[in-house]
Amino acid sequence: MTLEGRRLVLTGRVQGVGYRPFVYNRAVELGLRGTVFNGSGRVFVHAEGEVKALDRLEFDLVNSAPPLARPELDSSERVEPKGLEGFAILSSDASTEAEIHVPPDLFICDDCLAELTGREERRFAYPFINCTQCGPRYTIITAMPYDRPNTSMAGFPLCDDCRAEYENPADRRFHAQPLACPVCGPRLDYVPAAGAPSVATGSPSNADGSRLTPLLQAIEDLERGRIMAIKGVGGYHLVCDAASDEAVQILRERKRRPHKPLAVMFPLLGEDGLDAARAHLDLDEVTEQALIDPARPIVLCPRKSGVSRDRLSANKAIATHVAPATKGLSRYLAPGLCELGAFLPYSPLHHELLNRFGRPVVATSGNVSGEPVITDNREAEERLAGVADAFLHHDRPIVRPADDPVVRPMAGRSRLIRLGRGIAPVERRLPGELSQPVIATGGHMKDTVALAWGDRVVVSPHIGDLDSPRSNDIFNIIINEIQSLYDVKPHKIVCDLHPGYASTRWAEKQGLPVVRVQHHAAHASALAGEHTDVERWLVFTWDGVRYGGDGSLWGGEALAGRPGQWQRAASFRPFSLLGGDKAGREPWRSAAALLWAAGRSVRVSLAHDGNAARSNDLEQGALLLAKQAWEQGTNTFETSAAGRLFDAAAALVLGRTHASFEGQGPMELEQIAITGADAIPLLLAPDATGLLRSDWAPMLPVLADESITQAERAGIFHETMARALADQVEAIARSVEFDAVGLSGGVFQNRLLTERVVAILAARGVDLRLHEGVPANDGGLCFGQVIEALALQRKNARAT
Repeated sequence: MTLEGRRLVLTGRVQGVGYRPFVYNRAVELGLRGTVFNGSGRVFVHAEGEVKALDRLEFDLVNSAPPLARPELDSSERVEPKGLEGFAILSSDASTEAEIHVPPDLFICDDCLAELTGREERRFAYPFINCTQCGPRYTIITAMPYDRPNTSMAGFPLCDDCRAEYENPADRRFHAQPLACPVCGPRLDYVPAAGAPSVATGSPSNADGSRLTPLLQAIEDLERGRIMAIKGVGGYHLVCDAASDEAVQILRERKRRPHKPLAVMFPLLGEDGLDAARAHLDLDEVTEQALIDPARPIVLCPRKSGVSRDRLSANKAIATHVAPATKGLSRYLAPGLCELGAFLPYSPLHHELLNRFGRPVVATSGNVSGEPVITDNREAEERLAGVADAFLHHDRPIVRPADDPVVRPMAGRSRLIRLGRGIAPVERRLPGELSQPVIATGGHMKDTVALAWGDRVVVSPHIGDLDSPRSNDIFNIIINEIQSLYDVKPHKIVCDLHPGYASTRWAEKQGLPVVRVQHHAAHASALAGEHTDVERWLVFTWDGVRYGGDGSLWGGEALAGRPGQWQRAASFRPFSLLGGDKAGREPWRSAAALLWAAGRSVRVSLAHDGNAARSNDLEQGALLLAKQAWEQGTNTFETSAAGRLFDAAAALVLGRTHASFEGQGPMELEQIAITGADAIPLLLAPDATGLLRSDWAPMLPVLADESITQAERAGIFHETMARALADQVEAIARSVEFDAVGLSGGVFQNRLLTERVVAILAARGVDLRLHEGVPANDGGLCFGQVIEALALQRKNARAT
């Protein structure tokens, strides 16, 4: 028998997913001897045995890996056998050259879920149960390599039983770093808010004793219509009964969130866990797969009509304390919208809460609006004191926040709206190698940051809007920690052109070389960075008002070329917008600007805030002053933003004059729009500089015509915008060569618009590409900035 030795090095996602135990057990099954250990993000395998068995091991390590692992075979070389006895898992080696991959937080696996609900199990009802296939990762890691002393679980010494599991290679908890049980692990704590009435909870009737008391107290609060702040994996949720109009209205009033949709978490019911969601939502194959995805994202799903009083049966096979059959969902969850943000419980605490409460709950980010989610117990009590009636804390520290990810199914697959827990940090390979590490700071809204070095880039979870001191504090923390985790120090910073962005101001203060990238070029490059097979692009970058490359404000651009070489090929007719940043929250300003620019009058009701007392004299006076300021150019700016066209359409069609959250009017407009409407032809002609411009003016008479139903006008607007894009593609193709067309920017979160563009261009034989791994909105901006930096590096190298 000929024996051989083989040294295998594996990279990719191989930490925190049970990969070393998998290697051990597969090697033992194949009769091989040797060792396996972690080394700064890589797994090193030394195996000895028959050649056929070694070949099989090498194949299986990549192709039969645990479901959450993403291994890549970095190298395989023949070595001399050492005559080892048996196979062993060695301690991690932090001295090897770093190839670090930080694992995301994982949802509770089926084995742990069965154990959680098994009355005879020692971890029955324990809300921090986990194994190598599930549990927190990114949010508890303090340093790499990913070992227990480098996590926030370091303060919870293992009991004898857990230690035995942790050290047994045949156990599914072998080297499960967040391992815990009721004896040695984290615990829940119920704390009423200051001044809130207390809840009298009797002795638990369950065999698990006092460990359930805090959870049962929280459930009693929910039953009474109260608001709970509950600490989860990546931060706090504000939670209330999703069936209670009163509770939802109280939450909205306290959080000062009058209209923005609230996410709903559904209990797992039925064979595949989706029966509760199906009772209220129209689910197709794409939405169902998105809901059960391992990341357990919030999925924007169509609501069933008339579900407000539907009833839902509880799953008594799983639940151990089941509430009565549920009422329908509150009508105040997503006012004016036919979609609901839905997701499934992903942590054992969420499972226990939902199974025992027995019906859906609102689970919205525990934060001040726009800020990162709160993670600290004391800070939660201080900052959410005016919102929550009580707090369900736990004592496992959250090292860094990770809000829930959000996806929206469109054009046949789920598209990312927000990066978050379970998905981020996103790790991707670059189409080339950077000569120096860079940090990209993104934009100002929906911010994320990216660290890139060599041929790798890592994109952080969603941070939020950089409008508050706390948001900027978290921005700084994430930048510092992502460098620490990956052991990479940037030599250069990439940021947006806009001088007023907090992310740009931060970049300018760091004392490092700064590369400024135009906003829409970053959007286009983000798409190009996802589809590296395309060489020549035509990318439509539609969003709100952003700083342009010529000093004006862009937002409806078609860019031709490739990363580092984008040229503006088409846009919309610019118009003067009144009010600066106010225009984003007051859509009437966009509508008025378009009407005035077209020589049309503005109805008084258009400038009326429906939340204010009606006063025609004041409205007439305010409108007159606004027009005078517009005519004089006072506090106005020229823009070509497609997003403002959508705002204007919402104001003209729906009377949505003021918005309480970004995109409210366009979202409402999309929801009511009929399909199959006719388009209004828009004149497309070059301006004085030769740039093609689509003129929006022909739409105005139809959008303002109240003899046409709102649904028809909304449909006409969407069809017109889709056809205008297609006409630009056709016109540009006469003089510019491109291999594919792309869509990027926040406007293309609009499913109706995007799917109409896809259908129209497909019928014309155009290769169209959409985002797949990063958001189309500003959450993907930092990735595009990195791609631009890489392209500019190549360009400079060629020049020298």
